[in-house]
Amino acid sequence: MTNNDIFKKLRVALMLRDDQIVEILELVDFRISKSELGAFFRDEKHENYMECGDQVLRNFLNGLVIHLRGTKENPKNPNDVLAKHKAEIPKKDNTKERPEFKASPRDPEKARGDQKPKSYPGAKKPFKKGNAKATPKVQVVEKVQFKNGKNK
Repeated sequence: MTNNDIFKKLRVALMLRDDQIVEILELVDFRISKSELGAFFRDEKHENYMECGDQVLRNFLNGLVIHLRGTKENPKNPNDVLAKHKAEIPKKDNTKERPEFKASPRDPEKARGDQKPKSYPGAKKPFKKGNAKATPKVQVVEKVQFKNGKNK
């Protein structure tokens, strides 16, 4: 697992945006632009992909500790910080409550539950298991006694 993979997974798990990551890195006096940061999160085959060095990841982790826990003089509760991140995520406008989908029948008479469906010409009759003219089963193999060397 590369530093880029670790960085990506932390960003997703902690619900961090690029500008928040830049602020976290500035807590430890490490300055990086959004475009440089975006190069870390690109696909390895992309032409602008850049490998995340140990120094960048180390500074991000140190800044993350300060961001979540705070300092000795000003401690923070990490759960409150994470809840704040979750609240800052904008909600999608197109997620309206849809009414439950109910298919309307084509013919309202057929949809009535109190009637049996009428048979129509060409309808197949249901298959019945109990056939009166069933032939008795013929035994193909005779009863065989196996002797495997054990006396009972």
